[in-house]
Amino acid sequence: MNASVSNSPRSRIIRAATVLVALPLAASVSAAQTVRPTGVNVAAQSATTVFLTFDGLTATQTATEAFWCGEVVNATPARGLRCDPNTLYGRLPLRFDLSARNSTTFTDVMTIPASVARRAYQDAARGRASAFFYVRRFVDRNGGPDVFVAVTCRLTVGGATTPLSLTDVQLTFAADAAVPVLSADVAPPAWWADITYTGTGRLAGRWEVVRPGEDAPLAVDLLTEASLPLEERANQRRYMQLGRFNEFLPPTGRLRLAGPDASRLPRDVDGVYLVLLRVEAGDDRDGVTDASGISSGPVASAAVAGFPLPVLRYVVGNPAAAAEAPETDRAVAGGLRRIALLVPSANAPVPNTPWTFGWMPVAEASSYRVEIRTREGSPVFEAVVSGVTAAYAPPPFFSDRANGAPMTWRVRGYDLSGREIARSAWWNLVLPAP
Repeated sequence: MNASVSNSPRSRIIRAATVLVALPLAASVSAAQTVRPTGVNVAAQSATTVFLTFDGLTATQTATEAFWCGEVVNATPARGLRCDPNTLYGRLPLRFDLSARNSTTFTDVMTIPASVARRAYQDAARGRASAFFYVRRFVDRNGGPDVFVAVTCRLTVGGATTPLSLTDVQLTFAADAAVPVLSADVAPPAWWADITYTGTGRLAGRWEVVRPGEDAPLAVDLLTEASLPLEERANQRRYMQLGRFNEFLPPTGRLRLAGPDASRLPRDVDGVYLVLLRVEAGDDRDGVTDASGISSGPVASAAVAGFPLPVLRYVVGNPAAAAEAPETDRAVAGGLRRIALLVPSANAPVPNTPWTFGWMPVAEASSYRVEIRTREGSPVFEAVVSGVTAAYAPPPFFSDRANGAPMTWRVRGYDLSGREIARSAWWNLVLPAP
């Protein structure tokens, strides 16, 4: 074989994936703090997500930052191996931090951005070993030494030997409007999910729908099953099931997953409906790890994702009333973005059956405030809603408190820091007489 070929970055990556090399693993760093798995295969040209479990922590140890680097050094006077500051590739972004603590076990969803994998690949092209490290730092609140625990990340080509992980999911209706507004006798359009992934294996799960009046899902309910510790997977909320899927994913990185027959979507109650993609943990060979602290057997952890999956929304109501709704606050003061309200339609009577407030979501909004007041401007009711759903089901006593009086309502959006970034117009609210 030509020497220029055998020593290419691609050949070095292949050899690293098939030959066990002598690399410092976290299991040998400290007898007390360990991580499972100690080493993982990652895609060289795209993002990769892996579920990790850290054991042996004391009650006073807290996880802080996490870094990727090309080399590790002794963490004296701390314990373990920390990143060599001259070889840093990046830091775990806050939006990707889905870590959780349970007794002495700490679980972490490691999402390696494509930019980090690209830096490691470029170093391998320059002759450095085609493996890098993910290092978590744990601080003792009682003043004990810091502990660094490292995971070895081995670059691979093609993604066939990397665990199945989802790196992006987009849900779309086959309709002109992002949120279709339908009457009860009109079937919703078809929909699908465009999924970007690494690795290979079977993608199994189900489609569910949240009806008006039901408790909206939290961010933890929208994570894939494999992104949660084993003891928390059964706690995710369940809703009406529309259908199941079980697809084999070859190492091509992209899939369009069609939803079930749209006629199965309920339309019997006016309000906002949420369509959920629920992905179950896979047991493919590359996605099975030790248990997350409560048993010693293997745990299915394929199809992990480092983010809550998006939701689809459709509205059942009066399409004509929604189209004719007033747009009085198009230019919102202070440079705020405008929130488009959906239901209840302005000036249209609210049904006696369960109903919801619904609006178009705004990017970067982590929470919303729903405000209701009388036509004269006196406050009646307020509620703060998570930014996940863009819908709110009022409590049963709300109609009694309103007592049939004419009112108005609006929605305000806030970012993670609590700063207002968006606001809607005021819409008239017509409630039934008590």
